[in-house]
Amino acid sequence: MNAAIANLLTIVLFLVIFYFLLIRPQQKRQRAIQQMQASLKKGDKIVTIGGLHGIIDSVDEDKIIVRAGDGTRLTFDRTAVREVVAENKA
Repeated sequence: MNAAIANLLTIVLFLVIFYFLLIRPQQKRQRAIQQMQASLKKGDKIVTIGGLHGIIDSVDEDKIIVRAGDGTRLTFDRTAVREVVAENKA
């Protein structure tokens, strides 16, 4: 009986450790990415998941138009943005 309780407590302890070391940090990262993508605005310098560097020219509900270095305007989904490098200070 005591061995069964000890085994059960060990399994529960491993699940708790697994949650705090793997699941919870991933959820925090995902929330931060979603918040960053929701707060995109014109003039932000960004990098897409494909590695394209550009400046946001306009923002729609689920799409953004990015101006590349040579002036080319490209349309991306908001979810394609990996990071905001710098915000427009003007």
